[in-house]
Amino acid sequence: MNDELYTRIFEDLGGEFITSAFELHKKLNITKAFLFDWDGVFNAGVKGHGQTSLYSEVDSMGINMLRFAYWLKNKQMPLTAIITGENNLSAFQLAQREHFDAVYFHFNHKIEALNHLKKSHTIENEQVLFCFDDILDVSLAQTVGARFLVKRKSNPLFLNYAKKHLICDYITGSESGQHAVREICELVLGIEDLYDDTISKRVAYSNEYQTYLKERNQIETLFFTKKDNDIVQVNISGS
Repeated sequence: MNDELYTRIFEDLGGEFITSAFELHKKLNITKAFLFDWDGVFNAGVKGHGQTSLYSEVDSMGINMLRFAYWLKNKQMPLTAIITGENNLSAFQLAQREHFDAVYFHFNHKIEALNHLKKSHTIENEQVLFCFDDILDVSLAQTVGARFLVKRKSNPLFLNYAKKHLICDYITGSESGQHAVREICELVLGIEDLYDDTISKRVAYSNEYQTYLKERNQIETLFFTKKDNDIVQVNISGS
């Protein structure tokens, strides 16, 4: 892995490596699950009357290539999930369209969702990659393997807190609402030396990509929420 090259490329973008690219590569080598917060990660977190928390095709493509690269490397699908404190219809739509494994919503203590995932799938904390942006996400970020924090200039003390307490490995150069998820996906693909092969096989619509896509599209997205302090599966239709 050319860690100096990727460090330079992403630092030029404004990214900050709290963990070196070399050490981050070691963490990514054992990753089996990709978890994403929603508000402030896929968007700027704008809410209110007439507003909704949207996503972009730019980030969606990044995640698809990340999953494809993992499939090429490991010959199996990674676990992919969204964990959010809110009820985000756009999150439901993206997860169903892209066949994520799960969406956890109305979780204010997000480590509860992680613990539930671990019981349902064969994963350990250190095998989880988590993309997050704010205080509600810290309980989860403290416990997992690879942590990517989406930058926001308005909370410099929180960024400093995250660095001081070692709860992130990389802080994005892109801010909330600027396709930070895509930046994270490209960084992971680069550090893992998977970028060129993954993109070339997608461009060619190779047999490998078609096989991956067929497997991906067989995944049924499951939805979970909190009810009376229990985690329950719910049916989401028409999203």
